[in-house]
Amino acid sequence: MRKYLLPSLVLALATTFSSVPAFAANPPASEAGKMAEMAPMSKINLNSADQETLQRELAGIGSAKAAAIVEHRQSKGAFASVDELLEVQGIGKSLVEKNRDRLTIE
Repeated sequence: MRKYLLPSLVLALATTFSSVPAFAANPPASEAGKMAEMAPMSKINLNSADQETLQRELAGIGSAKAAAIVEHRQSKGAFASVDELLEVQGIGKSLVEKNRDRLTIE
């Protein structure tokens, strides 16, 4: 039995130490999420973004709301402020606040 104890111990230690670098190289999911939050966000220009861009880049904006934003811009003219987005049918305060940091009217 002693004959098998040393090789088993060596194998166990080798396995333990060989897995440490692989674990350390992959940050936990929470760390990856924090890094994504820190990445600079590009601003979406309400006065030039097309329907697909609005839908893809803004939270809570689907096809119908993106189309309503574009239609409002075409019929009423350019947005003078991000808050004017509240005039678009189906857009409320919480939706504007959720996306405020992503929006510009340049």
